Amino acid sequence: MAESERQAVKGAVDRSEGFGERLLGVLLDRAHEMPPQLIAPLIAEEIARVGGRDISILLQDYAQLLLVPLPGRGLSIGEPEPIGGSHAGTAFLNATPVEVPQADGVRMYLPLLDGSDQVGVLTLTLETADDDDRRLLRRLAGLIADMLVTKHSYTDQFFLTRRREPMSVAAEIQWSLLPPLAMSVPQVAVAGILEPAYNVAGDSFDYALNDDILHVAVIDAMGHGLNAATMATVAVGAYRHSRRAGIGLSEIYAFMDRAIAEQFGAEHFVTAQMMRLNIATGHLQWVNAGHPAPLLIRDRKVLRHLEGPTTFPVGFGGEEPQVSEQVLQHGDRVLCFTDGLIEEHEAGEEQFGEEQLIHWVNRIEQTEAGVRAVVRSLSHALKEERGGSTSDDATLFLIEWRGGVADHLAALD
Repeated sequence: MAESERQAVKGAVDRSEGFGERLLGVLLDRAHEMPPQLIAPLIAEEIARVGGRDISILLQDYAQLLLVPLPGRGLSIGEPEPIGGSHAGTAFLNATPVEVPQADGVRMYLPLLDGSDQVGVLTLTLETADDDDRRLLRRLAGLIADMLVTKHSYTDQFFLTRRREPMSVAAEIQWSLLPPLAMSVPQVAVAGILEPAYNVAGDSFDYALNDDILHVAVIDAMGHGLNAATMATVAVGAYRHSRRAGIGLSEIYAFMDRAIAEQFGAEHFVTAQMMRLNIATGHLQWVNAGHPAPLLIRDRKVLRHLEGPTTFPVGFGGEEPQVSEQVLQHGDRVLCFTDGLIEEHEAGEEQFGEEQLIHWVNRIEQTEAGVRAVVRSLSHALKEERGGSTSDDATLFLIEWRGGVADHLAALD
């Protein structure tokens, strides 16, 4: 093609800036140097440009019970809204916008999605809403979520908004260690929850999606308080280090085992479960080091335990573990949990037990859709059934394999 022809084709591309691009571009252009306290007034001004009013940014509290208004100039500060049973909560849990007609317009609730993790909800009122408004506000909500996550790492403002009770030092350590509580891509979704949210110590989980392999670890360090949190930190750090070295599950166990033994001595241990799921084929592999066997959920009910050989907890110098395998079917879910969930009991009474756990899994699977909604409802229901409190950490981590491909997301057409 001649240079003149190339210039003609190049000149035919429309690079003019429209209203929506200018609005979103202001956030993009300023985001890298925006102080956290100026995010709220900028967002309020931007939304006012499209006719929005009564603007609130609601962030999820650590117990996953409430959506709490973020304070800031230009934002409306009302009472926290319950995640269960509110329009904001519906938008949050389902990751879809909700519109509620009102006498003076339409109240809009837009999930703040960073990737696929729900950060919170953007709420505002418009006189009317058409498809152009919906598209622009959806994209604006995505940019706001990215800014909140980015700025979260160097301000306490968002942490203080989300914290509704005093938090122990051990819990602060654990929360800083966790990945996002939920992740969703076309082939797989995951979600986790920790109890008690403000006093958790030894439980933790970690995951990473590297190409077609989802890596997962759920751990439970012995004891309580700072000692347990410190041990959990070393265990997760050792897991990440060995995972990133590209070694197998058995070798990961051995590396973690040495790290705990060398740092804490022979009397300390961490139970652990490490998994790898090929999200293209559904091939699941796992190593169990003293954890309860996961539950395989199919067609919204527990099919069976994923039984397999176990080895000693990390730190006890167990033999090389045997890797268990299972090929999942499309839509299968795998629920991992720590023993604090099933061993809770009042003095002199029976333990809560796996039978009750399975009963509640089957019940909640029929009423909730997404993995985040399931683990949240399940954890809160189980806590209530155990008397509203727990004497030990209790963790749930749910994986849903969907299969398929995601290549279409990289195509512009």
